[in-house]
Amino acid sequence: MSTGKSSAQEFMQKFGRFLSAMVMPNIGAFIAWGFLTALFIPTGWMPNEYLAQVGGPMSKWLIPLLIGFTGGSAIYGHRGGVVGAIATSGIIAGADIPMFLGAMIMGPLGGWCIKKFDNAITDSIPGGFEMLVNNFSAGIMGGILAIISYMVVGPVVLSVNDVLRSGVEGIVGLGLLPLVSIIVEPAKILFLNNAINHGVFSPLGIQQAEEFGKSMFFLLEANPGPGLGVLLAYSLFGKGTAKASSPGAMIIHFLGGIHEIYFPYILMKPTLILAVIAGGMSGVATLVMLDGGLIAPSSPGSIIAILAMTPKGAFFANIADVVVATAVSCAVASVFIKASKDEEGEDGLANAQENMAAMKAASKGVSGEKKVSGKDLKIIVYACDAGMGSSALGAAALRKKLRRDGYADISVTNCAIGNIPKDAQLVVSHEKLAARALEDSPQAEHIWVKDFMQNNVYDIVSERLKGVDKADAPVADAERVKEGILLKENVVVGMKPVGKIDAIRAAGEMLVSSGYVEKPYVDGMIARELDISTYIGKGIAIPHGENAVKQYVKKSGIVILQFPEGVDFGNGNKAHIIVGIAGKDNDHLAILANIASAMDECSDDELQKLYTTADANVLYDMFTKSE
Repeated sequence: MSTGKSSAQEFMQKFGRFLSAMVMPNIGAFIAWGFLTALFIPTGWMPNEYLAQVGGPMSKWLIPLLIGFTGGSAIYGHRGGVVGAIATSGIIAGADIPMFLGAMIMGPLGGWCIKKFDNAITDSIPGGFEMLVNNFSAGIMGGILAIISYMVVGPVVLSVNDVLRSGVEGIVGLGLLPLVSIIVEPAKILFLNNAINHGVFSPLGIQQAEEFGKSMFFLLEANPGPGLGVLLAYSLFGKGTAKASSPGAMIIHFLGGIHEIYFPYILMKPTLILAVIAGGMSGVATLVMLDGGLIAPSSPGSIIAILAMTPKGAFFANIADVVVATAVSCAVASVFIKASKDEEGEDGLANAQENMAAMKAASKGVSGEKKVSGKDLKIIVYACDAGMGSSALGAAALRKKLRRDGYADISVTNCAIGNIPKDAQLVVSHEKLAARALEDSPQAEHIWVKDFMQNNVYDIVSERLKGVDKADAPVADAERVKEGILLKENVVVGMKPVGKIDAIRAAGEMLVSSGYVEKPYVDGMIARELDISTYIGKGIAIPHGENAVKQYVKKSGIVILQFPEGVDFGNGNKAHIIVGIAGKDNDHLAILANIASAMDECSDDELQKLYTTADANVLYDMFTKSE
């Protein structure tokens, strides 16, 4: 998977993400300030002059310092955060308005300056003086930056703020604010919503709310109406899966505030972008006309959060904003959906969801643009959350195929995300773990899959290896089935059908009773399944614990449960064989390699025999056979 984009687009995405990353972790402080203000200011719900004083220092000092610290931390960890916060204090002291924009400048600048200083002098510090130099350098550097920010940066930012404020007031005065939706709504579909909302609108909104007690900027992106209208139109006039799934999506979007849920419905029919633009513009026009707004950012963009951040006297305006946006968006979307000649059934929505996942990964900095040439490819790593099940199976299958082709010198291993080797050249991970995998190994090329077994990784690798010299002789597989990993008594056939959670719990309890794991590991197996399915195809599931419960593994062990009638793992997948895994020191990998071989080499008839045999020895022999 890769996402082609220009350098300008890439820069804007990175810049937007960075702005958003300084604000998002501190949303709780914004909400606390908003609640205090909404309650105790003279026009609030419970006017109290004494308690109203609490909110002032939050917007003046606390929130900018948090932003400055977060920005510095993003550049150079805690040390960068401290210097960033010190530098930010200077710009706060020199202004009479909340310095959010200034904090976004001085925080990262402070982190960058101390990082460069440390890199320059690290090798020159005498032994035993490290702590002294580190403490004084941070203090002196921060103090200098605070003075610079007070005398130079502060006045510049105030001037810029005055220009922005005048521009915004001019737009509002001319009645052009609704046109902002032409930019905002498409940007949301490109997953720039947080960058725009928290990187641009929130700082401007906070300043406006300080003066007027509310701001429309908080509702420009957060309004759930445009997306709700599209989903409503699909529920009324859509077809196939899109129509059936839209009611559930409406609940998640409107009440949960997860706007990403409606993006695939628009990607499936791009002309619907006109519907959300029309809905957004209509909503903003209503907001301007009725003088609505919020006291603080609404995060997430749920109707519940919006109402919670609505100040006294603005409920009608804000609700009307959402209702009008929903109605207009639904009306426009209905026209396009009803006029559509194509079927948007299963494939349409599924393809749109895949596109959305790729775009979301790209918006987070995940990219597959790096490409390792075949002649240089020597180290391939499969990575999953725990590194003991899905990734091990995928690695075993690919390793076997490459050795069969004569490429025995290519290392194919597996591990947990967080432990990916720094020399990994090609990393294969689940698409839900894409951002974590890239952060752990930015030097590598990344391939993201929905399923570790049923994918095109082998095709990609083998295509690159065409023309590359093969190893002189295949390397013998050094992995052996170690005694005690799979016991005959832990192969159970003919089990009655149950739900997948009960089946996983049964496998987990068998691991516990056999002394492989402690009881908390079973809960980790269930949590892993709820996060990412362990069904791997061809009637086999391999439930195992998530990374958080690996400490409860005593020793490597595997249990096998056969369900002739199958266990429903969702999406039409039935598992007839459930392999419960507890992995430690990779002792279990040989058995997983055999499972991978069985999936690859067994015909459907042979697999059916494994699913229905009444002889446990058949399964035991299949999964413990030597190469």
